[in-house]
Formats: sequence, structure tokens, C-alpha cells
Amino acid sequence: MRTKRVKRIKLLKGEKMMAFLVVFFGFIVMPTSWVYTKALLSETNIELEKIESKISSQNNANEALSMQIDELASIENIQSIANESGLSYNNSNIKNINE
Repeated sequence: MRTKRVKRIKLLKGEKMMAFLVVFFGFIVMPTSWVYTKALLSETNIELEKIESKISSQNNANEALSMQIDELASIENIQSIANESGLSYNNSNIKNINE
């Protein structure tokens, strides 16, 4: 019986380099870049959460100040301050300025 000889195909230098690059990028560079990208995305999401929290607290502060403005601008408050200062309340002399 004869044994079959298997011919080995010799790769050229350029082909070896290309195979190395494919393996290098496929198993090292791509997973590393994927992890790095996910880390950046996570960091960006954390910053976004912080900014949204600051916006929410500022909106609450703005609402509180708006309520305080409305309270100070009420007719009862104006009349009481006018009476304390010895002034009389005359509705025809009052002009409202709205932004």
C-alpha cells in the first residue's frame, strides 16, 4: 500500500503578514476598542445623569422662586406694605409690567 503524501502549501511572506494582521485585529484590537468604546459610553451616560440632575434641581429652585414672586406680588401683600408705609392703595395708579 502506498501512503499519500500531503503537499504543504507554503505561504509567502506577505500572506503570513496578512494572516498575522487579521488575527491581531480580530482577537486583540477589536475587543480592546469595543471595551474602550463601552467605557466611554458609560462615562458619557454618567455625565448626562449628573447634568439632568442639576437641571432638575435648578427647575425646582426656579419654581420655588416663581411662587415666591407671585406671593410677594399679591394684592394683599401690596396693600399691607402700603398701609405700613402710610400710603393708600389706589388701583387706578398701579401699572403691571409683564415680560
